Amino acid sequence: MASALKNLSTYDESTMPDGSEMKIGIVLAEYHTDITHPLYEGAFETLIKHGVKETNIETVQVPGAYELPGGARILSGKGKFDAIICIGCVIKGGTPHNDYINQSVANALQTMTVATGRPFIFGLLTPNDHHQALDRAGGKLGNKGVECAVAALRMAALRKDACEPEKTIGFGR
Repeated sequence: MASALKNLSTYDESTMPDGSEMKIGIVLAEYHTDITHPLYEGAFETLIKHGVKETNIETVQVPGAYELPGGARILSGKGKFDAIICIGCVIKGGTPHNDYINQSVANALQTMTVATGRPFIFGLLTPNDHHQALDRAGGKLGNKGVECAVAALRMAALRKDACEPEKTIGFGR
């Protein structure tokens, strides 16, 4: 669904898992701090709201969006994280640099998720301009950081549930 049709901060709180036993990593790109820092705050506050202990949230910063997967890989090697949220912003400019960066980050995070079974959450804004980025970083369209934290908690809970010995996940019966 296009974010212009949805508030990124809206979700059904009754479906949220308890995060009190979860450990979450956050990788934050330093580039476009006026965008990435509000995204981070939205994610952090949402994690806390749903029970994740502040001491169970570890944050690292990387220079820019392209470095998000590398930072996520390094962070994942430091501890047993239930999910890792990657937050950044690449604003479309006069060259196709954004296409290369966005696709590279998306592919790398998806590959790590599939290879490890650990959720690496894509929190990379890919707007056409700075105004669109602000709209998604706490502006009129909500905060993508909140959406990322919700995804991290739900995917971490799904992973934990699927890993319980008495449970199996399949496709039908």
